[in-house]
Amino acid sequence: MNSSAGKSDRHDSICGATGKDATRKLARHAANCPYEALPSALVELTKLCVLDTLGVSLGATTLAPEARMVTDYVKDFGGNPESTLIGFGGKAPTPWAVFANGSLAHMLDYDGVSASSDGHLFGHLSVATVPVAFAVAEKLGGVSGRDLITAIACGTDVYTRVALSIDIPDWGMKEGWLPSQLLGYLSAAATAGRLLGLNEEQMDNAFGIAFNQMSGSRQMAVGAASHMRSMQTGFSGYGGTMAAQLAQAGLIGSKEILEGRYGLYKTYVRTATPNWEALVGELGTRFSLLTTHGFKIWPSCAFTREVNAAVLSLRQDAGVKPEDVESMTIVGGTAATQLLSEPLELKRRPQSSIDAKFSIPFTAAIMMVNGNVTLRDYSDAGLRDPRVLAMAERISYRGIPAASGAKTGHAAPPGVEILTKDGRTLRHTADGVPGDPANPVDHKRLVEKFRDCVSFAARAPSAANIDRSIEMLADLENIPDATEIVRLLG
Repeated sequence: MNSSAGKSDRHDSICGATGKDATRKLARHAANCPYEALPSALVELTKLCVLDTLGVSLGATTLAPEARMVTDYVKDFGGNPESTLIGFGGKAPTPWAVFANGSLAHMLDYDGVSASSDGHLFGHLSVATVPVAFAVAEKLGGVSGRDLITAIACGTDVYTRVALSIDIPDWGMKEGWLPSQLLGYLSAAATAGRLLGLNEEQMDNAFGIAFNQMSGSRQMAVGAASHMRSMQTGFSGYGGTMAAQLAQAGLIGSKEILEGRYGLYKTYVRTATPNWEALVGELGTRFSLLTTHGFKIWPSCAFTREVNAAVLSLRQDAGVKPEDVESMTIVGGTAATQLLSEPLELKRRPQSSIDAKFSIPFTAAIMMVNGNVTLRDYSDAGLRDPRVLAMAERISYRGIPAASGAKTGHAAPPGVEILTKDGRTLRHTADGVPGDPANPVDHKRLVEKFRDCVSFAARAPSAANIDRSIEMLADLENIPDATEIVRLLG
């Protein structure tokens, strides 16, 4: 077989019967899936996603220095005052408001995260859809809560389907992409397009226009702090919103952007044939957000959570006190575990909040010292806490072969090994983390998180407006104009 024949066979396998018209099918679904098709559990989950996203966005306005920098940059453009700049006030053209608000939503790295059934993370979905939905809704002069929920549900469903169709454990890490930004272009286009009323053909064009902008190299998360890590869904939200608007104006986008010869799978995912059933199976009846989405109860990178949970268990169940610890070792885990644990000299003493959130040694030290990890632990004072820094100096990382303890070829979660000053060795590996689909948090816990985040807002809403916004979010499907929530929160 010659090389050109081999390439043709590879293309045929991607564009075979099960992959035929995959992009168009997804566009038809995003354009037409009715609110009535959404399971009640999905409606409730989407409402929690909205609550969570608005809260972490407001908290970022003072806790993330880049928040004001990005918002001021957008304000300097001027232009039509269409959509609110969350947390700072004022309005901007809709795509630029999405750029600012979508960036704010991920700056604290406290927003929800989704994972496959085997525990492999595939990104942040709410921040790729919720800021888009509110900004577009404001441009339209307001939309019902029911329409807002439907648009977000369609956007997150597009994202989860594409992510789950890539049947490679930790594919983003292996291929060098950050899924939140890369796939966020498509979910943003679906969310905006749904609110704009795009038909099937226009939605297909929106996907094609969004695809032409796709980016999100993992290089932004390597080495010292980069503000690009916090702005992933600012870029994708801006691009997806603009794609939907251009499609509405009549521009024609690239076709077959998923299954095509130079589409997403051939260009960005080079090591596996797509799982077409995961992509286009049971459209309108299966919504995988229900089984994949989790909420963070600790404001740090999702890859720190299993270590946090293990340390907390040793602290609570084994009775280990900070003064008992001679040394602590993080053992094994995924490539991400190692990335967030080395080089030790930098990870033990991070110089910025974002570096600290991406440090397992520093975050594990916080958990051991305080028995919790909070927003204040990543403030300037928290970064200089002598107790935490002293504990971090006792923490190291030890890799193990992926096969050790692996399940179905996947790396086992990281374990924690503590040597106490009286000579004991204690080990624990967490079986899941609080907030994930198997260990869900309730509405009350997320309301508490929301109130805590809002307490850091640059322009603090009144207590009455906070209470009212929480009430409206809980009853979102019955609210005539969802954008009133943005006005309440200032």
